[in-house]
Amino acid sequence: MQAIRIQQTIQKTGELNIANLPVFQGQQVEVILLLSPTEKPEGARMTARQLLRSELIGLWKDRTDIADSVQYARQLREQAQTRPGTGRISDDTAGQ
Repeated sequence: MQAIRIQQTIQKTGELNIANLPVFQGQQVEVILLLSPTEKPEGARMTARQLLRSELIGLWKDRTDIADSVQYARQLREQAQTRPGTGRISDDTAGQ
């Protein structure tokens, strides 16, 4: 298999345009993206529009094992906050 290396800086979030490649109609190719370690500036956050367009909204909609998604999310947050190494004391270790 022949490899072609092209490095680009992303101009628009979520889009990569590659043109003028030495490939032909019907030819099978495989594309592998290698992201640099600094894929997002430190402290970068999603805008409301980006969040709505992401796959995060409605992530649990088809889950039959989650009756109350609000309660489930609250439970996940509590588990994350009380796991070892977070600096918080969990109910399991309180008073020991």
